[in-house]
Amino acid sequence: MITTEAMHTIVRKHRKAIIITSSVIVLQLIFGFDPKFCAINIIWLFV
Repeated sequence: MITTEAMHTIVRKHRKAIIITSSVIVLQLIFGFDPKFCAINIIWLFV
């Protein structure tokens, strides 16, 4: 089982990736799937 402190450590370490991924998912749901937009954001996630 993951403790609260371990969860906070994971969130702090991967904050940028979590924010970008969640915003891409929300925008894809709102505006429909756009492969170019999705690809650009995935590339941005790995930079």
